[in-house]
Amino acid sequence: MSELLAAVRARRGHFALESGHHGNLWLDLETLCARPASVWPFAKRLAGRLRPYDVDVVCGPLNEGAFVALMVATELGCDFAYAERLPDPAAAALFPVDYRLPAPLHATVSGRRVAIVNDVTSAGSAVRGAFAHLQTLGARIVVIGSLLVFGTAIDAFAEERRVPIEPLERLPYSLWIPADCPLCRSKIPLE
Repeated sequence: MSELLAAVRARRGHFALESGHHGNLWLDLETLCARPASVWPFAKRLAGRLRPYDVDVVCGPLNEGAFVALMVATELGCDFAYAERLPDPAAAALFPVDYRLPAPLHATVSGRRVAIVNDVTSAGSAVRGAFAHLQTLGARIVVIGSLLVFGTAIDAFAEERRVPIEPLERLPYSLWIPADCPLCRSKIPLE
């Protein structure tokens, strides 16, 4: 797979992802930053890709996205913020979670140039949630950075908002809405 993900456990099967989509690959991303020194070179490269955007703040969705965002903010010498994952009981079947910045961080992003940084992005549930809350706080989101982007699902979201995506790497990825999932049609149980 990717040099970045060499230490991350990957499993093939039938999985329900945070976004509500189904996929055939699961990564135990909780282990990505277990050895920060191994991720730092990638965060440094991502910071180099984001430097031309002249960001004031790097914001990452918890958990691993925030850890990577903190490393990138350190490299850029700018402020850091994070968004916490919250269930949204009123949400639709797709993207049923919300991401919000804690109240003490609202002033950190208001009116400022913000980069959203994530670890691995596929459908973009965490990025979309952080983006929505940052907008309500008056942030100017100028770029989305990710160590790895799986597939192209996040591209339409970014294009609609006229925000560029800067991934270090892209890999193909199978992602389906549940109604179109071939694994469901084949009666393969969700793991």
